[in-house]
Amino acid sequence: MNKSMLHARSFLALAVLVLAVACGGTRKEAALPAGSKVLALGDSLTAPHGVKPGEDWPTLLAQKTGWVVINAGISGDTSAGALARLPALLDEHQPQLVLVSLGGNDMLRRLPQGQTVTHLGSMLDMVKARGARAVLLATPKPSIAGAVFNNLSPADFYAEVAKDKKVPLIEDAIADVLSDTNLKGDQLHPNAAGHALLADKIHAALKKIGFTG
Repeated sequence: MNKSMLHARSFLALAVLVLAVACGGTRKEAALPAGSKVLALGDSLTAPHGVKPGEDWPTLLAQKTGWVVINAGISGDTSAGALARLPALLDEHQPQLVLVSLGGNDMLRRLPQGQTVTHLGSMLDMVKARGARAVLLATPKPSIAGAVFNNLSPADFYAEVAKDKKVPLIEDAIADVLSDTNLKGDQLHPNAAGHALLADKIHAALKKIGFTG
C-alpha cells in the first residue's frame, strides 16, 4: 500500500471520528409508527393529578404521535411500587416503548438513593428483556432553594442509571416545567398548561432520539 493510500485511509478514519464526536457518538433509535403501544410508567407527575382526564401529558403525547399511550401513573407511587406492578403491565399491554418516570416520591420520603437506583435499573432491564425499548425521565431533586428561586435541577443519579443501562435520558423536561410557578397547580405538580408543555418537551426529546418524526 503506497503512502497516498495510507494518508487517504487515515484522513477517512479521522473524519469518521470527528463526525461521531460531533453527533455525541450515539445512534438514533428507529422510529415507532402510529398505533404503537407506549407505556408511561410513573407517579403523580404522570397520572392526571389535579387536571382533567385528557389533559395529562401521556394523552397529549398520544395525540402528537399517533401512538397508543397507556397512562400507568399512580399518585404516590415509589420505584419499588412501580417495579412490583411492571410485569403485569408488560403482560397486559405488550408495549414497544416504556417511558419510566419514577423516583420523586423516593426522594421526598428520603428513601436510600442506592435502593432507588437499583429499582430503576431493574425496571429498565425488565423492559429490555421483554423486547421493548425504554427511555428514562429524570425527576428534579427536592430543593428549598430551587423551589424558592424557581430553578429546580434533575437528580444526578438519573444520568448514572441511563449511562449504566444504555438507555436514552430525558433530563430537563420535568425540572423545567416545575421550575415555573405558572405551570404548577401546587408546589409539586404541573397544571394543565404544565402538562401541555411537558408533552411538547417530551415529544421534542423523543423526536431528537429518533422515536418519532
